[in-house]
Amino acid sequence: MAARIDHLVTSGTFSLDGGTWDVDNNVWIVGDDSEAVVIDAAHDADAIAEALGDRRLVAIVCTHAHDDHVDAAPALADRTGAPVLLHPADTELWRLTHPDRAPDGELADGQEITVAGTVLRVLHTPGHCRGAVSLYAPELGTVFTGDTLFAGGPGATGRSFSDFPTIVESIRAKLLTLPGETVVRTGHGDSTTIAAEAPQLHEWLRRGH
Repeated sequence: MAARIDHLVTSGTFSLDGGTWDVDNNVWIVGDDSEAVVIDAAHDADAIAEALGDRRLVAIVCTHAHDDHVDAAPALADRTGAPVLLHPADTELWRLTHPDRAPDGELADGQEITVAGTVLRVLHTPGHCRGAVSLYAPELGTVFTGDTLFAGGPGATGRSFSDFPTIVESIRAKLLTLPGETVVRTGHGDSTTIAAEAPQLHEWLRRGH
């Protein structure tokens, strides 16, 4: 059976720089009836485990280490035995949420994670934070962008560990180069496509924002 994409929305809070906000997060599960990868274990390990069922969890991949994207990762890892994978540039941010539990492995630009015969290619897309990554699955025609690119534009860069020129360059170099029909599955909110976002982003880049 070919890999499929399951979608779960979990709710909780995001806290950084002294503020706390209520958020709904997209949790993406890529796999088949036998095995799967979870992208962003947000808020509710029980709900994610229920969505997985009896499938073997290959890995818990973190698009970045903001607490709303990683708060349930250790509990899900303990429950399933799956490794938590994070780009090392986000280690300092991870420790704000999990000071006594390190990730199990590192993500690197160009790395490939295979699940159910489908390749997820890691794209380092910093800017929203230093270790932000996107996961491109060409066979599925989709890219999981975490909080780097949303329907309507780039992710926020107004908090610690973020940088606006960096996220602009990440989107230009790593995401706008993908096929236009590529579906963008985001960390929050609705999905979009590269083609839908490209005109606004190209104009925005042309103006030097």
